[in-house]
Amino acid sequence: MSTADTRLETNPGKGASRAGPPRGHAREQALETLRAEIIALHLPPGAALSENELAARLGFSRTPVRESLIILQSEGLVYVIPQVGSFVALVDPGRVAEAQFIREAVECSSLQSVIHPVARVDLNALTENLARQGECVVNNDADKFFELDEDYHRILLRIGGHESSWRTVHSHKAHLDRARRLSLGNLRTLGALVEQHRSVAKSLVAGEMESAVASLRAHLREIFDDVEMIRSARPELFQDAGKSLPARKRVGLEDRAQSA
Repeated sequence: MSTADTRLETNPGKGASRAGPPRGHAREQALETLRAEIIALHLPPGAALSENELAARLGFSRTPVRESLIILQSEGLVYVIPQVGSFVALVDPGRVAEAQFIREAVECSSLQSVIHPVARVDLNALTENLARQGECVVNNDADKFFELDEDYHRILLRIGGHESSWRTVHSHKAHLDRARRLSLGNLRTLGALVEQHRSVAKSLVAGEMESAVASLRAHLREIFDDVEMIRSARPELFQDAGKSLPARKRVGLEDRAQSA
């Protein structure tokens, strides 16, 4: 066999099949899925996290799941108690306030810098987005509304010439987003939120920028009242000093058999 033949056998090319996705790719997929489930409250605050169960459900090995949980722990979305287990972090009002501060500073400053007339393509995008938000009200589709809400605020940043700042806002607002989802399910109706969005857009299109910025700031700051009301009704979802930690997990017969 020639040297070239040996290289072909020991170093498969692009067409060679692999057993599952590359490790880094699997970790990114697992990370994004788990982060999204935590933000959407599909994994609620305080929920216990089993590497075995998550790996089986997501279709990955334990390694990318474990690595994802470590990253989420560094982001404050997961916490680990030695000898007990991993849990979804409770909502931290301090982190929510910090994220809201960043978001308000960026979005309101961007809106203040809008130059008129606004480009037709951006106005069309804003109009279409608001129309689709209205459909979510009719269909009571909170998940789709949340996606459109993200797009709406990104469009406002684009109109202000600062769309690249969305990455900064997005990287800090995971804790804020959990509070927003709690608010959406308990306090704020989709219709009321859409009307607030329309109010900002109406002032923006009319060139009434002081009114547009004031409406946006009031809209963003509602989260503070929401957090306090939800915290009073559901204190077990929030991080507080002195809160008792989860009890040690009991190991069942099935777990004992797997570890044997």
